[in-house]
Amino acid sequence: MRRVVVLALLALALPMAAWADEITFTNQFGTVSATDSGIISKGSQLTSYNGIQAPKGHALGTVSYATGALLTGSIATGGTFSATGSSFDIVGNNKLVPKGPIFTGAFTTAVDPITWTLVNTIGQEKVFDLHGDITGTLYNGRVVSGSTTQTIDFLNGQQFKQGMGHIKMGSGTLTTPEPGTLGLLGTGLLGLAGIFRRKKV
Repeated sequence: MRRVVVLALLALALPMAAWADEITFTNQFGTVSATDSGIISKGSQLTSYNGIQAPKGHALGTVSYATGALLTGSIATGGTFSATGSSFDIVGNNKLVPKGPIFTGAFTTAVDPITWTLVNTIGQEKVFDLHGDITGTLYNGRVVSGSTTQTIDFLNGQQFKQGMGHIKMGSGTLTTPEPGTLGLLGTGLLGLAGIFRRKKV
């Protein structure tokens, strides 16, 4: 009976351990330069990281990113960007999170392209979503991958003509790459095999 309980607990622990490796973050404010050469952010505040919310009126750090050049479409109607020469960095400057570089990475187009999508037009105001996959290294040396969506607002025609937008909201998720999950699963299966072997002896 005890072995059955242990087997059930291990079966539940494996997927839970895999989910525990997920890190979410949000950012807000700051500006972006949007041209055919790429989307470049400046001054965006890290508002939450791994379940930690920034105190009111403060930030946990900064989020900065840059894409490569425009590949298809246009800045005005939407399109795709290259990951070549891109970057995506999260830096902590609050005692609630690690200080200094938290995540150092870049956009990747190995699976999906970096997309620039027009999501709303209200008079002269235009709102776009920049979405892409990212990969890089955490402050502890762990290699992670994930994705981000950044919502960028151009308040009027003059801002849009100058290619100067504002970051309404950004969010993203970082997870352990698949080989790490498979390794965890393999360890769990070895444990199960050990229990069955002892039972037969």
